[in-house]
Amino acid sequence: MSDAFLLRSATPDDAEALARLITGLAVYEKLAHEARPDVEALRRHLAVGASPPLEALVAEDRESGRVIGFALFFPHYSTFLTAWGLYLEDLFVEPAFRGRGVGLALLRRLAAVAVGRGCPRLGWSVLDWNEPAIRFYEKLGAEAMDDWTTMRLSGAALEKLAG
Repeated sequence: MSDAFLLRSATPDDAEALARLITGLAVYEKLAHEARPDVEALRRHLAVGASPPLEALVAEDRESGRVIGFALFFPHYSTFLTAWGLYLEDLFVEPAFRGRGVGLALLRRLAAVAVGRGCPRLGWSVLDWNEPAIRFYEKLGAEAMDDWTTMRLSGAALEKLAG
């Protein structure tokens, strides 16, 4: 890891920084119109004992103390393996800090968390147009799951199905 940044587990005190980075991620992914990060919700969800649990790793610039990147994750269950794994919901590094090993360090630490917990899998999704990210993940040994289509039910459709 670089001496320029440190990695640590996020706490509820990081909620504002995470909301700022989530907004940056949404802009990068061309989804700013969908992003509504709620600082108080993040505080509650990151609290020890929150149910369901939410965790994040943050990268902090040593010089400024500014949170410059994050990896937000949570447990998921594989019925085929009858084992818990981790799902990486989002990985983001501020543009000014890219290319310095921050993203790789966050993923390495997350992989260590997964292995330490006995998880046989670490999964995530990536937008199909995000070639730099796809190449980065493939260099790490990640495999694209091309046979799967991500589905989502939300808003009125979710409420309609719920009855």
